[in-house]
Amino acid sequence: MTAPRGRPWGHRSVGQLVSAYGLLALTALLFLVFSLALPRTFPTLDTVDSILYTQSIPAVLALAAMVPIVTGSFDLSLGYALGLAHVMVMQLVVHAGWPWPLACLTVIVAGAVMGVVNGVIVVFGRIDSFIATLGTGSMLYAVTGWVTDGGRIVPGPQGLPPAFTELYDATFLGLPVPAYYVLALAVVLWLMLERLPLGRYLYVVGSNPRAADLVGIPTRRYTVYAFTASGLIVGCAGVLLAAEQRIGDPSVGLDYLLPAFVGALLGATAIRPGRPNAFGTLVAVAVLAVGLTGIGQLGADFWTVPLFYGGTLLVAVGLAGYTARHRPQRSRAPSPAPEPAESTGPAP
Repeated sequence: MTAPRGRPWGHRSVGQLVSAYGLLALTALLFLVFSLALPRTFPTLDTVDSILYTQSIPAVLALAAMVPIVTGSFDLSLGYALGLAHVMVMQLVVHAGWPWPLACLTVIVAGAVMGVVNGVIVVFGRIDSFIATLGTGSMLYAVTGWVTDGGRIVPGPQGLPPAFTELYDATFLGLPVPAYYVLALAVVLWLMLERLPLGRYLYVVGSNPRAADLVGIPTRRYTVYAFTASGLIVGCAGVLLAAEQRIGDPSVGLDYLLPAFVGALLGATAIRPGRPNAFGTLVAVAVLAVGLTGIGQLGADFWTVPLFYGGTLLVAVGLAGYTARHRPQRSRAPSPAPEPAESTGPAP
């Protein structure tokens, strides 16, 4: 008889819906509250445009931070790499005279290479990802200071090519173009993680590396893949930051590190609770954006921003751990056919 099971299953389904979409509901609630408190300034198209513009780069960086977290690793070099990437774009365009498309492509490829380096150090050097990426990040910061000599890279009187600055400034169908970049990146990551074998392997590596080794998944290789994707995305974010800032500031990248991890960790509590995911990360960034915008329009002091980010980070880590521990156990689906395992020792 299956009828007696209907009520408990329905109850669990409601709970799962609340868990998955509660953060999205909180975004709508915050928007409503600030709209009632600030009826003349908050619920306007200018506010929406401002949020989409100002939060595009933090959203891209949060998605970059999310990918290594899927495998159980953390990339603390993100902020340093972002600073170096946007400085190098300005250096190549302003001082070296490179065409801006070539400069952007070079920086994006270099970001991917840096991701490979991070991954190799973590998995083959057997160094904890916190320590390894903090070390490489400090080295990247040193390179940034060397390139800029501690100062800013400022274009000449002719300015930057308009086509380059329009990478950030342009609009399409009335919305800022950077918002479309973020949406496209989220869709690509969603497809990769949720619909392709690559994503399933990455999740298995992150949730149970020992089991991944036993079924023949090359954990080292897929961890390097995750860091490579993260570095590639950071390179793209560096190009956008250069188009936004229009100067090379060696210290600006560090401001994006904390928001990126807050968004990535808080995103693990939405849409697919208990596991990092692309659309959950976007919802988390939306919550942060609405909250910070409302706080700013209320005239709060400058110190409320780091307080908001720090408190939200603690809440995000706590909620992510809680949802992971209390996620309903479902029957395991048949594992996909694994790739040939890498040789990591003598055969049994």
